[in-house]
Amino acid sequence: MQLTMTAGFKSPDPVKFDRAKYESYIETNLPLEIPQMFGLHPNAEIGYLTAQAESLFTMVQAISGGASAAAEGGDKVGEMINLFLERLPEQFQMIDLFNKATTRPPFTVVCLQECERMNGLLAEIKTTLIELDAGLKGTLNITENMEKLAAALNLNTIPPTWTGKSYFSKKNLLMWLEDLILRCDQLERWSDEFETPNILWISGLFNPMSFLTAIMQITARA
Repeated sequence: MQLTMTAGFKSPDPVKFDRAKYESYIETNLPLEIPQMFGLHPNAEIGYLTAQAESLFTMVQAISGGASAAAEGGDKVGEMINLFLERLPEQFQMIDLFNKATTRPPFTVVCLQECERMNGLLAEIKTTLIELDAGLKGTLNITENMEKLAAALNLNTIPPTWTGKSYFSKKNLLMWLEDLILRCDQLERWSDEFETPNILWISGLFNPMSFLTAIMQITARA
């Protein structure tokens, strides 16, 4: 019995083929692998090719350049440190916010939680940048985390030490900074009097589901 394995490739007659002929037939006639050969949709290949391309270009970017590029990279890292320290928003004064929030309905709780998480991220960014700046100036020993941070700043990517306390994002580092500032602005307006905005950038929250849960809680109580 002959089976069509994929377009243009039928299994040979087993009566006429031994193992050696099977191997030769496969090597000669088997077409390039496609998702349909494994029962997958053609779109299954898109994610694989995208990840492969991103990995390739990231590797090329990481290893490109020589001594002159390294010197320029050091200057760029210093510029990035200064840029972040200048533009980084101030942390939220949580003691004042907790004192202000005399009542804590679900929306207020979500706001406080978001401010706390944002403080954790802002503190991580500021602390690591100050330490790296001190390391580059020779007042601190350079650690492995500092080296990773410097490499990420040089490549305009989000440092791995920040991602653990950050929200998911595929932006490059400079666009990520603009995004961070906008998120802080929204929380600043929201936490001013704890009046829930009529229009909320829900994807600008660390945990959008918490806001949706707050809506369900308020609706159920009503």
